[in-house]
Amino acid sequence: MSDRTTNLEMPFIMPSQAQKHITHNEALLLLDAIIQLAIVEERGSPPGNPEPGDRFLIAAGASGPWAGRTGRIAIRQDGSWAYVTPKAGWRAWFKASGKLKIFDGAAWEDLSLPEQASVSTLGVSATADATNRIAVSSPASLFNHAGGSHQLKINKAAATDTATLLFQSGWTGHAEMGLAGNTDFSIKVSNGADWKTGLAIDGTGRVARPNQPVARAYRSGANFAPTNGQQSGVTDLAVNQGGFTLGASLAGGGKALIVPATGLYLVALTIAVATATAAYGVTVSRNGSPGVLSLTGQAASSVTLSSLAIAQLQQGDTLTFGHTGSATFTAGASGTILSLAMI
Repeated sequence: MSDRTTNLEMPFIMPSQAQKHITHNEALLLLDAIIQLAIVEERGSPPGNPEPGDRFLIAAGASGPWAGRTGRIAIRQDGSWAYVTPKAGWRAWFKASGKLKIFDGAAWEDLSLPEQASVSTLGVSATADATNRIAVSSPASLFNHAGGSHQLKINKAAATDTATLLFQSGWTGHAEMGLAGNTDFSIKVSNGADWKTGLAIDGTGRVARPNQPVARAYRSGANFAPTNGQQSGVTDLAVNQGGFTLGASLAGGGKALIVPATGLYLVALTIAVATATAAYGVTVSRNGSPGVLSLTGQAASSVTLSSLAIAQLQQGDTLTFGHTGSATFTAGASGTILSLAMI
């Protein structure tokens, strides 16, 4: 008969044994050390001031009194070190890393989750909370197929709720895509304070760019006849998308149209001439200089002319009409019109 137990190797009190209390106390100390096992840390040499009952996993390359005992558990008892060898299936709480591990017979491994588990929150190298019930801190995340296709589903309770992907920098949102408050798919961007929709697709598949600069400007009021060399402008915006504004008043009447964003624009000019007593010309001028596009005509009455051009414009550019010759132009929404669209 062995003098020790099979699993924990605790000493038996043998028949007719003297000082049985020594054997009994040895068994109690061993139980105290390995039951509800909590390991302070893994290290290769004893700490300077260990506390009674502290337990350490001896690391590879151990030195000093721990030399040659790699993989064993060192226990501080009565001012000296006792040692036990872990067996497969032992579990221990590692205080330094805050992890529960299991010994597989060769190494201590993190305790794995069951194949089917239900948890209220889950954090992967991050702390989950009541709102972010799954939190992941990682250089990348991978969602792979299981032998076929793969879908990532984001569902919301009601059409007015939100189901989106939000992209942040420094915890400030700068881009968002998905169903934001309706069932249209949209892509929005932000400067950190204001959100603008860059792209919206409705349920019929129609695509809109509500902040893409587009304008249709005209001059209201009575017909006007600017003199040779004068600059004129517009007074009304029948269409204004993307932030066009009107600037300073001009000598020939109306105001300059101010470009809201830098880009390539399609520019269209339509002039409705009531009467012209001589040859005339109208030029779309940028910042007071001609060159965007122009129209010319001869003495006539009741004629409409149109022209298109593509021009690179800068944010803050002012667009006006430059006039030569002598003509009277028709005002109103169907008269002399300047249209622009960023392309």
